[in-house]
Amino acid sequence: MLANVRRIPKGRVSTYGGVAAASGHPGAARQVVWALRTGGESGSDVPWHRVVGAGGRIRLTGESGFEQRLRLRSEGVAIAGDKIDLKRYGHAFRAFSQLSQDEP
Repeated sequence: MLANVRRIPKGRVSTYGGVAAASGHPGAARQVVWALRTGGESGSDVPWHRVVGAGGRIRLTGESGFEQRLRLRSEGVAIAGDKIDLKRYGHAFRAFSQLSQDEP
């Protein structure tokens, strides 16, 4: 799952559910949250701030939510309230079946 988070380019976001589906685990959005909590701490190479809730909503609160907003804005992502326009900034992963066929 973290490998797919690393594939989200600067200036783009994906949802927890989108990362789960791209990882071959549709419906496992909560596992993405868990993976980011354990492997996406500050200082790691995982761009955890590029993963948002369903509908483009920033779900983090407090300092983490503030940091996520700062990081996304520094990458050029516009945030209206607590929401990001997924049509404009959403990252489309290649289908899991395509990845598994392309990569050994």
